[in-house]
Amino acid sequence: MRPLRLAFVLTCLLGIPAGVGAFTFVYAKGFSYLSTDPRACANCHIMNQQYDAWLKSGHRHTATCVQCHLPDRGLAKWAAKADHGFRHSMAFTLQNFKEPIEITPRDREIVRANCLRCHADFVHAVIASPARQELDCLHCHAGAGHGAGG
Repeated sequence: MRPLRLAFVLTCLLGIPAGVGAFTFVYAKGFSYLSTDPRACANCHIMNQQYDAWLKSGHRHTATCVQCHLPDRGLAKWAAKADHGFRHSMAFTLQNFKEPIEITPRDREIVRANCLRCHADFVHAVIASPARQELDCLHCHAGAGHGAGG
């Protein structure tokens, strides 16, 4: 194959996917997911109900989506953010998400840890007890942050 033809083929093989990827990233407001703005969660229509409920909840004054749904800090926070971004964009692109959406067991544990961290002053006796490992805030407070319970 001639060098010019090879360069053209390689440019197409790399350029077309890169161009489509860049367009998709911009179209899907990809940069917004690097922020902590809760409106980024409503970029996807399936999250509108949760976002609207959060706007009406008491948590909106003190906690954003990121503060409840991602680890508090460090590498774990960015790893979870990348995992969520990949899973959510894949599910939305392929349209294979559950309706109503459900939290995964791993993500539920992140939310539980954040509940205990933020509400430590209120639940200090429970946190100090051996029952802490079984404590599931969402069992009784499923609507916290997204509804009447929150």
